[in-house]
Amino acid sequence: MRLPGTRYQEHGWEHVRKLLGRCSLQAFAQGVLAHLGPADPETQAAALDLYTDLVAEALRAQARTARAAAPGNSYGDSVGELALSLLYELQARPADWAAMCAALRADRVRGEPGAADEALLRKKVNDMYCVVRDKVDADNYQAACGRPCSPNRIYTYRMLDTAYGEIARLFAAWGEHAGQVGVILDRPPGAMPIEVRQMRGIAQCRPEWIIRWSASLERFGAGPGPLHTRSKRFSSLRNNPEQIAAMLAEIGDYEELSANRDHAWQDDSAGAAAWLDALDEVLAAAPGPGPDQLLASAADDCADAEAQPEAETEPDLDPVHDRAAQARESAAALHLSLPPRFMQLARSAQDGGSWVCRMLQADSLPVRLAVYLKLLGGADDSYPPDWLDPATGELPTMAQLAVLDDVSLPTLRKRRDAAIARLTGAARP
Repeated sequence: MRLPGTRYQEHGWEHVRKLLGRCSLQAFAQGVLAHLGPADPETQAAALDLYTDLVAEALRAQARTARAAAPGNSYGDSVGELALSLLYELQARPADWAAMCAALRADRVRGEPGAADEALLRKKVNDMYCVVRDKVDADNYQAACGRPCSPNRIYTYRMLDTAYGEIARLFAAWGEHAGQVGVILDRPPGAMPIEVRQMRGIAQCRPEWIIRWSASLERFGAGPGPLHTRSKRFSSLRNNPEQIAAMLAEIGDYEELSANRDHAWQDDSAGAAAWLDALDEVLAAAPGPGPDQLLASAADDCADAEAQPEAETEPDLDPVHDRAAQARESAAALHLSLPPRFMQLARSAQDGGSWVCRMLQADSLPVRLAVYLKLLGGADDSYPPDWLDPATGELPTMAQLAVLDDVSLPTLRKRRDAAIARLTGAARP
């Protein structure tokens, strides 16, 4: 299933889950379990940090295995990359880690023999990462679409996509499942149903088929279908075919919109990378500054001469004179769907005379933007347009800023927090 902004809802999730489970068991075997006893926040935070470091090390050691290198989704992310990214998302969501620790402690209090058993540990880890997965994808869906979305709604999308897959399987072998297909279509089985040929994707799946398929599982399956269990999770959909139709159409529309995901975009990606490599070679071989630097320097000189002919110019903040570094920044920006000169333009938009900018002069631009993101939020009227992601109209996310700074997300958070601490300390009388 593909939805805007989501990364963990596709075929590769099972491999991501298994990889995280295996590496988590290795971390638990290295002493993480010993830190899960007390429930105080400091001990839990220390246990989470230890767990993150050990699992990240194990994931990097697995990076060249067939499972880790396998495609994780249709956007080019490998299973190993998705697993490492979700691990760092867990570190940013300590409540989910605390919930898993509480479940393990509850098992120990009850005296269940499986409290430290490998199978139970793997199940607890899987449950935790399933929760984190849906929270991350729900947040990214909201950022991509601008519409509210809860983890439960993501779960509902996945249920409908699974139901469609089961109906498609029954339709493909309708002769073997004529009775159940007849119930789904609400007519006696006979010759080959025309709907079998008409349903070529989820967009052609009708909501009443979903409802009847769920009802048919009591008779043809192992138990009640998802819309007909005692659970109230999907009970509202049972009598709401309009909502089912809207959600099926949304999945189908996005699949159609991204229909070239497996073909032309890979050629475009390779072509863009080759173009950037060639540009880097040309700029490295050319004597003197590059054409962009000459034009920018000339424009700045003219503007300074007209405005303040005798004034001293401010030193360039966070300069990047290395052409190779500029090429890397451009490649990172393109990878994040930002303008290729995002970093250069964002630097030039800084107010070098401000107190905050002087205090953060030793920090990189992504760290400074992360400070503003933390203190003022993603959208503020004071931000220059060159600081904003054109797709959202807001500052880049922490994940985007980490890529632009070429550091991990936890490292960026630590540098941001250290910068905020300096600002707070300097502002105190």
